[in-house]
Amino acid sequence: MPSSQLGENTFAIEVANISAHGIWLLIAEKEYFLPYENFPWFKDAKVSDILDVTLSNGFHLYWPKLDVDLELAALENPDQFPLVDVASRKSR
Repeated sequence: MPSSQLGENTFAIEVANISAHGIWLLIAEKEYFLPYENFPWFKDAKVSDILDVTLSNGFHLYWPKLDVDLELAALENPDQFPLVDVASRKSR
C-alpha cells in the first residue's frame, strides 16, 4: 500500500515580540528570549525579515532573508553553544 501524502508542518512558531533589547519567540507553547547581545543578526534586521522564520523537524529555526540557522538546543542552553558572528569577527 503506498504511503499517503505528507501533511503540513504542524510545529508552531511565532515571533511574540521585538524590542530594543531582543526578540521573543513562542515555540510549542514555550517562550524564548534572544537578546541582541547574544544574537546580533537580529538587531538591525527589518521586522519583516525577523517575522519570516520557519521551524523544521521540531528543532531547527531558519530565517532565510537573514541567512540565520539556529537549533532550539542553542536557545535552551546558550552556554553550551557559543555563537560566532562571522561578519563582526571579520571586521576586527
